[in-house]
Amino acid sequence: MENNLKMRAEELADQVVNSLTNRGWTVTSSESCTGGLISAELVGIPGASNVFDQGLITYSNQAKESLLGVRHETLDLFGAVSPQTAREMAFGSRVCYQSDFGLASTGIAGPDGGSDGKPVGTVYLSCSYEGNTLVRHYVFSGDRNTVRIKATAAALELLLDCIRERENEE
Repeated sequence: MENNLKMRAEELADQVVNSLTNRGWTVTSSESCTGGLISAELVGIPGASNVFDQGLITYSNQAKESLLGVRHETLDLFGAVSPQTAREMAFGSRVCYQSDFGLASTGIAGPDGGSDGKPVGTVYLSCSYEGNTLVRHYVFSGDRNTVRIKATAAALELLLDCIRERENEE
């Protein structure tokens, strides 16, 4: 199963790099629960250096605040694993690092850290582009690595959806 998920993520990354290249657009990622897997998938594609500005692993709340501009109040009120934080992470990735798209992941990969309201496997993904920021919520099953791989594939799908939406707006 993990091999199929990994292959799916590679296919999605290839589509992302090609789509961004065709438009001359760029992306910056900010990752918490995926810990660099989104960035790794993107840089695994030839030509990624033309469209992938940078990837930040913003695992701690302090990193989310200092590197992305996530508001302390957001983290206090809603927590690091929330749609509000994901939204601010994606927006900060795009604006702070002057990319066309900002992509963010935050979640609980496990095996510990879950609660009744936010069980292990809870992930929020967000993509920001000028005039729009989308957030998606998932609860993935599987062990820590499987959750991270599933979140990576879902993040790349979200980015592709945002690219298509922006293309349709132009």
